[in-house]
Amino acid sequence: MLPLGLPDTVREALLAPLVDHHCDAVRRDELSRAQYELLIGGGVPAPPGTTHFDTPVGVAVRRWCAPVLDLPPHAPPAVYLARRAELGAAEANGRLLRAAGVAAFLVDTGTEDDDLLPAAEMGRQGGAAADEIVRVEQVEHDVAEMAASAADYLEGLAEELAARAAGAVGLSTVAGHLHGLDFDAARPSRGSVIAAAGRRLADPKEPPADPVTLRHLLWTAVDVARERGLPLQLHAGAGPDAGHAAPHRTDPALLTGFLRALQPAGVPVILLHCYPFHRQAAHLAAAYPHVHVDVGRALTRTGAGAWRIVDELLELAPFHKQLFGSGCSGVAETAHLGAVAFRRALGRALKERLEEGEWSAADAARVAYMIGSGNARRVYRL
Repeated sequence: MLPLGLPDTVREALLAPLVDHHCDAVRRDELSRAQYELLIGGGVPAPPGTTHFDTPVGVAVRRWCAPVLDLPPHAPPAVYLARRAELGAAEANGRLLRAAGVAAFLVDTGTEDDDLLPAAEMGRQGGAAADEIVRVEQVEHDVAEMAASAADYLEGLAEELAARAAGAVGLSTVAGHLHGLDFDAARPSRGSVIAAAGRRLADPKEPPADPVTLRHLLWTAVDVARERGLPLQLHAGAGPDAGHAAPHRTDPALLTGFLRALQPAGVPVILLHCYPFHRQAAHLAAAYPHVHVDVGRALTRTGAGAWRIVDELLELAPFHKQLFGSGCSGVAETAHLGAVAFRRALGRALKERLEEGEWSAADAARVAYMIGSGNARRVYRL
């Protein structure tokens, strides 16, 4: 799996148990081919006559996940899915999650769905510890559906977010995907928030998209994170899950004003995914002491080219600001592929530096441990 010729100490560091600081829950139920392809395709159906197995993710499933299910590498899609069904969802999930080599999963609970594994069960099946990352938009949605008035909404939002954060290790937001990251960085006035709350309660079943509502939610999350000593994950970058925002509006560079305003609060911020704007995210991590970066599922979705992304992060962002996250979502294969892509990409980038004589083996091993688990343990206080 790793590049040949790496020193033993570096190989050991790359293969050490990881802390997957950002993953979504995986499905516990049996999946049809159409359901499975929708999940590996980021929720976007393949055009008629095509398949999501003809993507970097689909090829990687057949290459790296097939052996975990006792199949030869590159098994045909139909054979792979038949074997998956034969084993059953629980066995397949357990094998794939354990194969990732993860010591702790930090699970974003942003979707309420009985067909998804709870964080604790995902950890149990993966032979790892598990903790919860609270998706603030999910909390807001629950409060909006229950609130009888704007005053109830505002009070309930702060109270419910604080209550759910009490048992979590971090908060996350997809505000950038719902609206865009080009929002006003300032905390909104109470009058504007009350007016926005009234509009929100007129249609509480839809995701929040009003910029004032999202800004208020974001600053409420900042208050809770500061009080609890929790980091805040911010989704950025284009992709199938970019929601309502146009791709260019998910560039993390647009967050500069907000990050600057947030700095005095001392809340750690982790920019997630970020691709194809990962260079901008890396620059922000270098420029601001409270900002960190993780390219997450970009590594899985770029396949053999993932090492270029990791190489650029090592070029631009301090090593103590980079974290590993699989970006796992929907199927357990994405947890395993995230770990494989990370180890292979970082291994290739480190090997290049070792061969050029820029780094020592001790340097490379130390950085691999830091990014793979050490930085997450420090930021999330694990």
